[in-house]
Amino acid sequence: MTTFDVQMLLSGQYHDMLVAGFKMSLQYLFYAFWIALPLGLVIALCRLSPFKALRWIGATYVEVIRSIPLLAHMLFWYFGVPELLPAAWKEALYAGPVESICAVMALGVYTAAYMAEDIRSGIRAVPAVQMEASRALGLTYMRTMRLVILPQALRFTVPPLISQTLNMWKGTSIATVIGAAEMMYQAGQVESQSFRSFEAFAFASVAYLAVSLVITFAAIWFQHRYPVRTM
Repeated sequence: MTTFDVQMLLSGQYHDMLVAGFKMSLQYLFYAFWIALPLGLVIALCRLSPFKALRWIGATYVEVIRSIPLLAHMLFWYFGVPELLPAAWKEALYAGPVESICAVMALGVYTAAYMAEDIRSGIRAVPAVQMEASRALGLTYMRTMRLVILPQALRFTVPPLISQTLNMWKGTSIATVIGAAEMMYQAGQVESQSFRSFEAFAFASVAYLAVSLVITFAAIWFQHRYPVRTM
């Protein structure tokens, strides 16, 4: 019976490979989050805009993006998008970490569609009288959104946004299909070189679990520290 080799996870070449993949996955999560959240906010505001064209753009984005699996998004950004770029941009892209760039963009753009719906729900949860009162006081629509509505709406949306962040963290594993050197890719490399699949994928599983728990506990702390205040 094969024993579990803890030592290979604590030091040596395979340890370094797995840790490098873990760090890369965290970087994907960080950069994709800062694409998804602002983009989701913009799409949510488009969906609630008084202008029909903006509402149509927002609704189209959400429906199209959410109807396509993340795997297809990942492959499209890697194999399709570079071919649509001008030659100079395409050359510059392939000169850099193209797999990482495409993985981050796919994760960010995909998650933004879900975050947009969560933010839109949070905005609609704010009592309509606050919008009416703010407009009556002379605030413009955008100033009312920025100063009155959004600060309250974002507190309503913390739980669903955390859920989407967790999904995005787990979604970083799909980047392995385009050869991005994230954690699952490195776990696969360790397994193929050492034939220690249990150790390699146990490391990945524990790492995914640990980061997920950290995100969850951070959300719980935030909700206790900044509770939602309702009228």
